[in-house]
Amino acid sequence: MAWGYNQFSVYPRTTKGVTLMPTKFVFVTGGVVSSIGKGITCASLGRLLKARGFKVALLKIDPYINVDAGTMNPFQHGEVFVTKDGAETDLDLGHYERFTDVDTTRSSNLTTGAIYEAVIRKERRGDYLGACVQVIPHITDEIKSRIWAVARETGADIVIVEIGGTVGDIEGQHFLEAIRQMRQDAGPENVVYIHVTLIAYVGPWGEVKTKPTQHSVIKLREMGIQPDILVCRSKTPLTQDMKKKLSLYCSVSEEAVITGLDTTIIYEIPLRLEKEGLAKEVLKRLNLPQVEPDLKEWEDVVNNLLSPEKEVKIALVGKYTHLKDAYISIVEALVHGGAANKARVKIEWVESSALEDENPQHYLFDVGGILVAGGFGVRGIEGKIKAIEYARKNKVPFLGLCLGMQCAVIEFARNVCGLEQANSSEFNPNTPYPVIDLLPEQRTIRNKGGTMRLGAYPCKLIKGTLAYECYGKELIWERHRHRYEFNNDYRELLQSKGLVISGLSPDGNLVEIIELPRETHPFFIGTQFHPEFQSRPTAPHPLFVAFIREAIAKSSTRLVGAEKLTGEK
Repeated sequence: MAWGYNQFSVYPRTTKGVTLMPTKFVFVTGGVVSSIGKGITCASLGRLLKARGFKVALLKIDPYINVDAGTMNPFQHGEVFVTKDGAETDLDLGHYERFTDVDTTRSSNLTTGAIYEAVIRKERRGDYLGACVQVIPHITDEIKSRIWAVARETGADIVIVEIGGTVGDIEGQHFLEAIRQMRQDAGPENVVYIHVTLIAYVGPWGEVKTKPTQHSVIKLREMGIQPDILVCRSKTPLTQDMKKKLSLYCSVSEEAVITGLDTTIIYEIPLRLEKEGLAKEVLKRLNLPQVEPDLKEWEDVVNNLLSPEKEVKIALVGKYTHLKDAYISIVEALVHGGAANKARVKIEWVESSALEDENPQHYLFDVGGILVAGGFGVRGIEGKIKAIEYARKNKVPFLGLCLGMQCAVIEFARNVCGLEQANSSEFNPNTPYPVIDLLPEQRTIRNKGGTMRLGAYPCKLIKGTLAYECYGKELIWERHRHRYEFNNDYRELLQSKGLVISGLSPDGNLVEIIELPRETHPFFIGTQFHPEFQSRPTAPHPLFVAFIREAIAKSSTRLVGAEKLTGEK
């Protein structure tokens, strides 16, 4: 038996009385175009398998040479998702957590940079005993060891591994070679290959073309991988004739040609893929029992999203609004909060830079709530501060996240405390009033990657505050990603003018949550952390639920104001 199987296979486990040994692996690749939907496919499959009682773990492999996603531009890469143990990862891990309700970790994201860094360190230590270090076997062995490690650390019955990029990309070849070897190492009955691909529509009549998929499979075969299942992204359902054609030319069974139909909301996708038989095909090929899934809770969430009783408009004020993926966890958390209130959330995207030279009233006059998102750098900061001032003065429900909370502190210091030049030392190192500043331990740091306050930290809530009312408990854990903090030198002054500090680190040193008293504002709260990272459709985050509830309550009065402002009826 192959070395990898002997070295890394996990001990027997049981699920619903069925012994599962060893861990099974599902490898998901993509073809034709990038952003084809591999991450949602993996997350959906994870939900379907978990609904059958299997323990699942997910791993995202990214081909870029960055060690992690932490220093990447949001305009290029989208959101950086932070795990509970402080890893800065690809946004697909957010999908994994939201769909499966399983926390990911540092081991759940792997990059070319991380692999090569590890191999080079081993070579420098002499771990390879003077061997000529090569892509095969040293790089591929390192990749496989990381995949096996996820199985070992999680004790999962099934590990779902997404290979980022598109088949044919030169930077992904070592990963494809590694997963090709996995079938030999783990045994053919323990590995399934899924290929997510595109059904093209061309010409004025939208003629359906399967040729791109055929060529994508040919390219995958050149790497030594024959897909077992095709998930075909399509605007319309695949006909039986189309499935037969794909089956013939791609050498997969007709039952294994799955339509990945476009949906109104992404949370419908697991239910669509269940009807298409994706999970049944996976279980069949892994020689696992065909357990009936329990999808009642998921169906209830989808029904709430598809049949809302009301609608509320939320302004999302940010620096990267031209790429919506930069705020994907915030968007989904708003959706979850809306579903919990049986409401559809309509997002009004507001670029913070646009507010710097214009009256924010033109953008914000008819919204039920204002959310100011996180970010880095000075661009657009004054626009965020103007949006927060508008929310405070007009009593519009407000939620500030990370940088949004810091901007709220700056706005309060300037306009309530009279510190007109108050700022963060990130934006103005010479400000006379650095109400937001670096912690002493951050001042000597030079490397940018992985050096911020990252991951889950405890926060103690003050009883009687809005934050405590939302959470309903005293101690919470939330995920962070920031370098600058509330400057305690100004804590006493800001509190004396009415700012409420409602959440602190357990030692009382770090300000985690600020708010305004309920008697002066219906809902005004800012968090130093990112609550959006822990929101799930089946477990919406309490801050977003409360924020949306208050925004709904205030929407009617805001709309009356809008009529008076514009003269429209």
